[in-house]
Amino acid sequence: PLWIVYSSGTTGNPKPIVHGHGGVLLEGVKQSLHQDLSSGDRFSWLTSSGWIMWNAQLVALGQGASVALFDGAANHPDMLAVWRFVSKHRLTFFGAGAAFFTACAKSGIQPKDTVDLSCLRAIGATGSPLTEDGYNWVYTAVKSDVWLAPFSGGTDFCGAFVGGNPMLPVRAAEMQCRFLGNAVRAFDEGGNELVGDVGELVCTEPLPSMPLFFWGDDDGSRLNDAYFETYPGVWRHGDWIEITPNGGAVIYGRSDATINRRGLRLGSSEIYQAVEALPDVADSMVVDLEYLGRESYMPIFIVLSEGQELDDLLRNKIRDAVRNGVSARFIPDEIVSVAEIPRTLSGKKLEVPVKKILLGGDPARVVNRDSMVNPDSLGDIIEYARVLNSKSENG
Repeated sequence: PLWIVYSSGTTGNPKPIVHGHGGVLLEGVKQSLHQDLSSGDRFSWLTSSGWIMWNAQLVALGQGASVALFDGAANHPDMLAVWRFVSKHRLTFFGAGAAFFTACAKSGIQPKDTVDLSCLRAIGATGSPLTEDGYNWVYTAVKSDVWLAPFSGGTDFCGAFVGGNPMLPVRAAEMQCRFLGNAVRAFDEGGNELVGDVGELVCTEPLPSMPLFFWGDDDGSRLNDAYFETYPGVWRHGDWIEITPNGGAVIYGRSDATINRRGLRLGSSEIYQAVEALPDVADSMVVDLEYLGRESYMPIFIVLSEGQELDDLLRNKIRDAVRNGVSARFIPDEIVSVAEIPRTLSGKKLEVPVKKILLGGDPARVVNRDSMVNPDSLGDIIEYARVLNSKSENG
């Protein structure tokens, strides 16, 4: 055993995952190839020590690169703080959670007009899907000739399933390829492979850095239930993925948080892209509540941009954004203003735990506040759940 790392907690209490020395080192060398890292690079990933990306910085050190650590709040004194850091230390590779780039775009900053980013050749992103709008912001506001190479993987195996390849073209909102040696597929419910359609992200062959075991999981049952219960002998990761005909990949968010409206399924990221494109909305979270014997009820929680208020005009703008950008079928049943969207330390939205709370689950049991970057944000959700369940009880 090398270390114990904890999953982000997007679906409940974090899993205590034990990795081994050899597997992690081999996976790290593979990642360095996909990130095109060498001893001449100056590397930084915006992360806290509670996220697997802190450990993943060893990938750069393993190639002899220099690692720079940003110490402070990413938005203090303003959203340009990190970009000044990138410029000052002449970074060649900078990475962050997709939520950081979305926040930068929302703030309206244009780093290319303010700081010298001539040394920056590559940008990485992970933690959640980076939308087409996020890609466009990087190329228009940061640097037009940078290599934008988001990837998607997991703390679970301290690696990536899909991501960058410096020899391939960059397509907006699409990761360039499956990583070396990864038997990644999209499966339908029957375990059939899909190409050009959205399915469950699975890995059909072992990877060297898969967990040795979960700490305290003496009989291995929790590990088996986490990854192998749906497709016996096949790793199900819990994300929606589309393998494109050209070999790329698009991640649509957690499959555990699927929205199912009258038989039509959708990943929540498509709704976020439509709603968060509005300048009035700083952040959002949508949850599909499935009540036994009733049609689904889908509220959307929004964080207002500074100076905005949730009135009928804005409610109609949000509904129109979903109607025109997604489908009228996915117009939310209720629009709720909250101070913050609950997020993990890695920036992921806590869709599944919030869904469990709204369906009557005990917040102390379904979410671990220590895995959150903003635990106080649950207050608005818990209050909304109380009112919602009170209405349900009263018919």
